Amino acid sequence: MLQPVRLPLASADLSLFQNAVAAYVATGSAISSSTFKPTAPLLPLRRVPDLRTHCHDPSLQGIVLGREDAVEETGSPGHPAVLRVTPLPDGRMRCISKWLQVGYLGLVFCKSVMDPRLGSYSKLNTWRPCCMFRVSVGTPQASNYLNLGKTYAIKQRSFGSAATDIPRNPAFSKLNADDISYFRTILDERNVVEDEDRLSAANVDWMRKYQGSSKLLLLPKSSQEVSKILHHCNSRKLAVVPQGGNTGLVGGSVPVHDEVIINLALMDKIVSLDKINGILVCEAGCILENLSLFLENEGFIMPLDLGAKGSCQIGGNISTNAGGLRFLRYGSLHGTILGLEVVLANGTILDMLGTLRKDNTGYDLKHLFIGSEGSLGIVTKVSVLTPPKLMSTNLAFLACKDFTSCQKLLLEAKRALGEVLSAFEFMDSHSMDLVLSHLDGVRTPLPSSLYNFYILIETTGSDETYDKTKLEAFLLRSMEEGLILDGVVAQDINQSSSFWRIREGISEASIKVGAVYKYDLSLPIDQFYGIVEEMRNRLGEVAKVIGYGHLGDGNLHLNIMTARYDSDILAQIEPYVYEWTSKHKGSISAEHGLGLMKANKIHYSKSPETVQLMVDIKKLLDPNRILNPYKVLPQSCFN
Repeated sequence: MLQPVRLPLASADLSLFQNAVAAYVATGSAISSSTFKPTAPLLPLRRVPDLRTHCHDPSLQGIVLGREDAVEETGSPGHPAVLRVTPLPDGRMRCISKWLQVGYLGLVFCKSVMDPRLGSYSKLNTWRPCCMFRVSVGTPQASNYLNLGKTYAIKQRSFGSAATDIPRNPAFSKLNADDISYFRTILDERNVVEDEDRLSAANVDWMRKYQGSSKLLLLPKSSQEVSKILHHCNSRKLAVVPQGGNTGLVGGSVPVHDEVIINLALMDKIVSLDKINGILVCEAGCILENLSLFLENEGFIMPLDLGAKGSCQIGGNISTNAGGLRFLRYGSLHGTILGLEVVLANGTILDMLGTLRKDNTGYDLKHLFIGSEGSLGIVTKVSVLTPPKLMSTNLAFLACKDFTSCQKLLLEAKRALGEVLSAFEFMDSHSMDLVLSHLDGVRTPLPSSLYNFYILIETTGSDETYDKTKLEAFLLRSMEEGLILDGVVAQDINQSSSFWRIREGISEASIKVGAVYKYDLSLPIDQFYGIVEEMRNRLGEVAKVIGYGHLGDGNLHLNIMTARYDSDILAQIEPYVYEWTSKHKGSISAEHGLGLMKANKIHYSKSPETVQLMVDIKKLLDPNRILNPYKVLPQSCFN
């Protein structure tokens, strides 16, 4: 685990640096070699390729001081090298610099935010300090961060199932110059990407758990361009991996080997909105949050809401059948997606982009592609039924003494709140303690003493007075019956946001502890918390085990945190977690999909006959198996 430490600098150097920081804060002046010169001699510049993707890479050595507009200073001895470090929506830092100046203290300023899908930048109005860090020379495994003032946190590695070394399918061809030349004839030159920096970002998932070695990133702007790409790749047997916002947790959106990456980020147009029926038609590359903002201005909302909404794309949401916070109220995407346009492996554009609520003419093929993780076809357009935006929203943050009380509270909430109940979220005390300890600015809305369990109940309706009265009556009755020990109702949007910040911040906080083994399980409500207690007993003091999730629909997020990744600990976790889940009639993947992480675990949730039928469908729609290979289904099924 990487721990913040104070730099072993001479006091004069430290003082100079602090003065330079103060000067920046006061005047906005650049910090450069003219304002800060360490007394220690400088070492030559050296190229560190991995630096361009993540500033916490263990191969880093040295210290950096720079501002992103000081481009001309990179090669000059005695001047700071430029390191471009930008905060992403999920709190990580990404670096795209080519050089590292060894010997400088690291404070980096930026005036742009990188779009991780494209490697491009959105300008900010002011300079902001992005990162302070140091990686000790000669100790490549010990990255040290400077603990001076407030900095952005850098997430540590996250671990789940160990990625099995899967051999490359010898039936796949290798990308060559003729292929690239062809792609340049059908796409704009700038959308055929071979740049190492941008490929580095596209080749790795956001947790840095899975990393491929693709040499080509393609950015089509239309379904026709996707069709031409796939037709060529299928004829050449070039494997491809469809990619959206790359926010998945199971390795489904990054290459395993050298697959061509097809990212739909440029296909982000809203085609139409039926303002009478609330039916939205858009391209698959639309960011979920952008769709939500657009719809809210029109008096509607997306039926889907996720913590990664600022980065994830609707096409990826559909391909993984994402669940999220509104599932209890609006259900699965299988119910809200009215139609799809999908490009098959051979380039055929399958037009199923209907906008009708009822269409009972033959097989409803769109359901094959919802949740197929890009293994059967690439979703390019979407038709989605969006609910009207209701004006009355209430949110209660509650404490319960035991899990039995949480179960009873859910049953009573469904009975008493019925049509207005929109979310029922669950956290244990360990989750709460984690967030309060590791996220800046998060405060408990209840007294400081920790309770055993916490529940978030949200209602949405059309009559503010009626809805609030109904919720308050339910809460009073539940407290009298002993189901609730304490609670508070949000009085304004700021309090609501702070409540949700606690629940949505658990995943972010867990990354800061060290190695995290993440499991996304669907379980019967009466068995929901059993696996958490089992794993605590099984692992003892070597790990911190937390449980949280969507109790309203039976989706548990089991996180097991340790100081560092350890194969012996993983062996105690897997396959036990999957076996326990299967024994209790649960699913090993509630909403994250199977991807690469769980492809070989599908038999814990599906019968051999069911898996074989899936394999037959895959062979029918993608006989050359070029679409997202090695994912979803066990490779042994194709041998």
